[in-house]
Amino acid sequence: MDENKTPAVQEELPVIEFDHVSKVYTLYRNDKERFFSLFHKSKNLKTNLAFNDVSFKVNRGESIGIIGSNGAGKSTLLKMVTGVTFPTSGEVTVRGQVAALLELTAGFSQEMTGRENIYLKGYLLGLKDQQIREIEDNIITFADLGDYIDQPVRTFSSGMKMRLGFAININTKPDILVVDEALSVGDAAFKKKCKAKIAELIKGGVTVLFVSHSIDSVREVCNRAIYLKKGTVMYDGDVEKAFEMYGGK
Repeated sequence: MDENKTPAVQEELPVIEFDHVSKVYTLYRNDKERFFSLFHKSKNLKTNLAFNDVSFKVNRGESIGIIGSNGAGKSTLLKMVTGVTFPTSGEVTVRGQVAALLELTAGFSQEMTGRENIYLKGYLLGLKDQQIREIEDNIITFADLGDYIDQPVRTFSSGMKMRLGFAININTKPDILVVDEALSVGDAAFKKKCKAKIAELIKGGVTVLFVSHSIDSVREVCNRAIYLKKGTVMYDGDVEKAFEMYGGK
């Protein structure tokens, strides 16, 4: 090899890629129709095109606001990033550990204690025992549930469950953070602590997808915005321009 030649620098791959992604939901009139559809294909079923040939890339460390009215496809996008649902066509690629601040209480066992549920949720997120032990104290301190941490989750209020769920997800050292601003977690002091923790992760280079209708919140958190309308990307770029277009919907 010629010593005077500089080796080519390998370009870092995007952490999230949507490649011509579409998602079609089948609309069932009742559970009976849903059950029979498992065995027989019906041509009379209604469908909804929730996502229509969407392509975009997200690079490591970007903070992107996802905006649009109800039914625009925001939830579908987040569900595909988190692996809750899958595209009907096209390809979604996610490179890295995802923490989703969405359905925070999903996966909890009501009979297990708060501490035991830390391990249960950790396993569901793909963590090993040692990894969970390393963050256990941080989760307990952040949730601030006192002696309730060793009580069955069925004795928790809904707010306490949300606090524990948030504390688990935010402390898993994610590469990608998915946040829905509509999420309500605890009292004003706890919300302030949550906001500060999210800001800390962003500062540390975590990639963020942030769903919000507030231009002030998106300005504060994001350096790019994607405006969705009826499952289609109407604009991808400057935050101010995205909201200008969204405002003229």
